[in-house]
Amino acid sequence: MSGFAYVVRAGKAEMLPLRQALEQKADLAWIHLTTNDERAQLWLGGEAKLSPYVIEALTAAETRPRCDPVGEGAVINLRGLSSEQLDVSDLLASIRIYAHAGCVFSVTRKPLNALGPVRADLEAGKILDPGDLIAAIALQITEELDPVVAQLGDSLDDCEEQIGAHHVFELRRIVNRARVAAIGYRRFLFPQRSALERLSTLPNDWLRDDDRLHLAAAADRAARMAEELEAIRERAALTHETLTDLRAEQLDQRSLIIAIVAMVFLPLTFLTGLLGMNVDGIPYAHEPWAFWGVVGVSAAMALLIAGYFIQRHWFDR
Repeated sequence: MSGFAYVVRAGKAEMLPLRQALEQKADLAWIHLTTNDERAQLWLGGEAKLSPYVIEALTAAETRPRCDPVGEGAVINLRGLSSEQLDVSDLLASIRIYAHAGCVFSVTRKPLNALGPVRADLEAGKILDPGDLIAAIALQITEELDPVVAQLGDSLDDCEEQIGAHHVFELRRIVNRARVAAIGYRRFLFPQRSALERLSTLPNDWLRDDDRLHLAAAADRAARMAEELEAIRERAALTHETLTDLRAEQLDQRSLIIAIVAMVFLPLTFLTGLLGMNVDGIPYAHEPWAFWGVVGVSAAMALLIAGYFIQRHWFDR
C-alpha cells in the first residue's frame, strides 16, 4: 500500500508518514492512498477507524460521481483525467474522498493528474482546510478537462469544413473518435456536476462561504462542459450521417461510370467476338484494310453510344 499524508498548521504544510498524520492536531490532515487492495481496507478500518460504509465508498471497484452526507462529514466521488491509458468506455480516473472537520481521506485506483497541482498549492500555503482542498481538487479537474472538451469541438469543426473533400474514410474515423470520447466524458460530467452542487449546499461547518463559491464555480464549469459534450455528440452523429450519405453518393457515381463504360463496350465486345471466331466465311478476312475498317466501325459505335449518354445527361447524375 502506498500513499502520502500532509498536515497543515497555521498555513504551513508538512509531509508526514500516514500513521503520524492521523495523530496530529491541525487545521487540515490529508491522507491519500494510491491503492485499493485489502491492506488499504484494513488500514482504513484499523488505523483510521473509519466506518464500514465509508470504507466501502472509498474502495469500491466501480464508482460514479456523487456526494453523500455521512454524519458531520461527506463522501465525494469525482472523476478526472489520468496520465495512464484508460479504457475507451471509462476515460476518466476516479478519486474517492471522505471529508470532515479537519481531516480528508482520499483514495485513487489510477493516477490522477489533478493531484500534482493540488499538492503544489498545498505546499505553497494556498490550501488551509478541508473545504479548500476539495474545492482545489474539483477546480483542477474541471480546468484540465476544459481544453480537452474544446479540442473535441475543434476536431469536429475541422471535419465539417472538409466534408466536401475526398477523405471520407479518414473524416469518419475522426468523427467516430470524437463521438466516442464525448460519450465517455459526458457519462461522468453530468453526475459530477450534481455531486459538486450538492456538496456546495451541505450545512457543514467545515465548508466556508468561499469554499461553497469555488465548488459552485466548479459545478457550473462541469455543467457547461457536459452541455458542450452533448452538443458535440449530436454534431458528431449528424456529421457521420452526412459523411455516410456522401460516401454512398460517391459509390453511386462510380457505379454509374462503370455501368456506362460497360454499356459502351458491350456491343464492341459482341462485334469483336463475332469477328474473332475461327471459322471460314468471315467477310473481308483477307482484305488489307479489314483490320482498320473494324477499328473505325468500333470507334464510331463507341462515339455514338457515348453521344447518346451525353445527350441524356447521364454523366451529370
